[in-house]
Amino acid sequence: MMRRIRWGELWVLLALSGCVTSPTVEQRPEIAGVPSKDYYPLAVGNSWRYQIQLLGEKTEMEVKILKEENGVFEDSTGNQLFTDAFGVRDQKRYLLRDPVEVGTEWSNVVSVSSVERYKIVSANVSCDSPAGHFEGCVVVESTNRVGEGKALVNELTFAPKVGLIRVSTLLLDDGKKLPQSTLELTKYQVQGAPPPATAK
Repeated sequence: MMRRIRWGELWVLLALSGCVTSPTVEQRPEIAGVPSKDYYPLAVGNSWRYQIQLLGEKTEMEVKILKEENGVFEDSTGNQLFTDAFGVRDQKRYLLRDPVEVGTEWSNVVSVSSVERYKIVSANVSCDSPAGHFEGCVVVESTNRVGEGKALVNELTFAPKVGLIRVSTLLLDDGKKLPQSTLELTKYQVQGAPPPATAK
C-alpha cells in the first residue's frame, strides 16, 4: 500500500534507520553543462515511484505532480515545487542550485534550530537505480548537525530530464559513518524523459 509522505517528512524518515547501498558512479568532467531545472522536470502528470528502505523494511511511495499555478507545482504528497533564478526548490529548501558543477555550495535554514548545508560533490557521472541506468547525473551532499559530534548526511542523486533517482542517508558520529536508509527510483513517467536503460 502506498504511503503519503511529504518530501520534508521524508528527509526526517530517511535519517531514522535502515540499510544503505552506495550508488554506482563513474567520475567524468566536473561541469554538467545542464541547468538545475532540467534535473527536476516539473510538469503536470509527471510521476515517480520510489522504493524506501527504512527501519529494516521496504515500503513504496509514488509522487505525481497534480497541478500548477503561477509556476508553482503541487505534487500528490502536498509538496510545492518551483524554479527561480537560483535553482529548484520546495517551500523550505533549494534541492539543487546553479551552476551545476562540482563545488557549488548553498545553505537552507529550515527551522530556527536546523540549517542544512549543501554541496555538489559529483557532476556528469553515470549512476544506477532499479529504474535503470542514467548518464550525466549530479550528486549533492547535504549535511545537518544533530548534536555534538553528530551530523546527518544525505546524498541526493539527480538524473537529467528524469529527476531525483536516489537519496542515501548516513549518520556521522565522532568520525564514524553509520549507514541509515535509502530511497531509490523504481519507475517514472516524465514528459520528454529518455526511456530507462538497463542498469549496469
